[in-house]
Amino acid sequence: MRIGAPVTPKTRLRGAAVAVAACTALTTGLLGTADGAEAPAAAAPDISVDQVKAHLGELQSIAEANDGNRAHGSPGYQASVDYIKGKLDAAGFTTAVQEFQYGGATGYNLVADWPGGGSDEVVMAGAHLDSTDSGPGINDNGTGSAGILEVALAVAEADLQPAKHLRFAWWGAEEYGMVGSGHYVDGLPAEDRSRISAYLNFDMIGSPNPGYFVYDDDPALEGVFKDWFTAKNIPTEIETEGDGRSDHASFKAADIPVGGLFTGASRVKSAEQAEAWGGAAGEPFDSCYHSPCDTTENVDDTALDHNSDAIAHAVWELGS
Repeated sequence: MRIGAPVTPKTRLRGAAVAVAACTALTTGLLGTADGAEAPAAAAPDISVDQVKAHLGELQSIAEANDGNRAHGSPGYQASVDYIKGKLDAAGFTTAVQEFQYGGATGYNLVADWPGGGSDEVVMAGAHLDSTDSGPGINDNGTGSAGILEVALAVAEADLQPAKHLRFAWWGAEEYGMVGSGHYVDGLPAEDRSRISAYLNFDMIGSPNPGYFVYDDDPALEGVFKDWFTAKNIPTEIETEGDGRSDHASFKAADIPVGGLFTGASRVKSAEQAEAWGGAAGEPFDSCYHSPCDTTENVDDTALDHNSDAIAHAVWELGS
């Protein structure tokens, strides 16, 4: 996540749950409801936090093999794109790598479309994949990147047939000012922009001293997330620390509805927030923000688990 300006450059339980959801959807589709009403959409599967953490481990290994980072223009960033693309290609997504130039280096966005769904509306989930050059960038933003990757793989495993088209994206050079996402949005024809009914952004979803923050840019999208957390008895707050400083800003500037989740960066957790969420009052949400210590040890598993499940819920609900 890019906080402030200017900025120094930075970066399956599931199988069983999916089977149950798929079986329920099939049975409902065959038998219908007693009064002939339209059957409700299948619930999203539980996303395995262990699988999400496995992706984080791979990103950590990539950084360690490439000067300790995955920054824009670096071999570590290219290897990160290759890793995620390989997973998506094997799962049946249609992937495209979009090139752009920034600071004398080539950057890359990775965009993955799930075949099928309606052609009139697109629901997107995105996260920036680059780190700063000062560390591996595992919370910022391996967590968002790994979370949406695992949700995308759950879509494939469920062979989801949504009413809307689903698209996932991993952005380059966010740490230099949302360069990759800005390039993508600027290149969209007006008709394609108008088809995107929701862009959901996930930038830092596993902070070690976490908060539960929800974007308030679009009331309907905000409600999807807040209702999910309320049902889990998890209080939320409106996200303000990174407001306008992550990739959703590129979409919001183009009048595309945006939403998203965040667990906090360099700001300090208040006593009231610690009472609501646990953790340490008077300490940053992420004391390793933009630092070499932003490794796999710098992630709260519970926050990562909750947020990954909330992403899946939003994709299933908004895509139906």
